Amino acid sequence: MKATAFCPACGHDALSQQFNNRPASDFVCPHCSEEYELKSKNGKFGGKVVDGSYDTLCSRLTSDTNPNFAFLSYSRAERSVTDLFVIPKHFVHPAIIERRKPLAASARRAGWVGCNIRLSEVPERGKVFVIRGGVLSDKVDVLGQWQQSLFLRDEKPEARGWLVDVLRCCEVIGKAEFTLDEVYRFEARLSSIYPGNNNVRPKIRQQLQVLRDVGILDFVGRGRYRLV
Repeated sequence: MKATAFCPACGHDALSQQFNNRPASDFVCPHCSEEYELKSKNGKFGGKVVDGSYDTLCSRLTSDTNPNFAFLSYSRAERSVTDLFVIPKHFVHPAIIERRKPLAASARRAGWVGCNIRLSEVPERGKVFVIRGGVLSDKVDVLGQWQQSLFLRDEKPEARGWLVDVLRCCEVIGKAEFTLDEVYRFEARLSSIYPGNNNVRPKIRQQLQVLRDVGILDFVGRGRYRLV
C-alpha cells in the first residue's frame, strides 16, 4: 500500500508500515498520523469482509485506537493492484459489524466470536477510492471526499450512526433526487437498528437536515431532496 498510494486524509505521498507495538494498525501517515488497517484480496471484495474478534472491534469503535480501514484488490495473474479504497473510521459503527457464530467446542479457540465488516451497508460516500480500475484517482478529488465527511468525527457515536445509516438509505433509493416519503420506507429497518427510539420519522428528518447543512444533500422543496 505504501508504494502505490498517497494518504487520502492529507495527501502525503507515502505511508509508513507499523510494527508490533500497534497490532491493530498496518500503516500510518507520518504527516497527519492517520492509521490504516489493510485488508487485501485477489479479486474484488464482496458484501462482507472477515475481520477479527467481534468484542475487540466493537470496543475499538469508540476509542482512539480505531483505525481507518483500507481494502486493496489485486490481480495475482497480472501482478497488479486493481482497486484500493479506504473507509474512514467515522463511517465504521456497530450497524455494519456482523457478529459471527462462536467457534465450536471442539475448536482450539472454542467459544471465540469473530465478526464481518458489512461493506454493503457502508454508504458509497464512505468508500474513498484511491485507486479504481487500476487508475490512481485525482488527489484533489480524494481529499475533497475525505474532508466532506470529517464532520462525523465531531458527532457522538449514536448520532454518527444515525447519519451514516440515513445516508445509506438515501443511496439505496437509487435516484439522485428523492422524496421524504421514500426515505420513510426505511423506517422499519432503522427501528431494528435503533430499537430504543420510538420517534424514527422525526429522527429521519433531523438527519436529512444535518446532511443538507453539510452539503451532502440539497433540499429541493416540497419534501424533495437531491444527493450532491
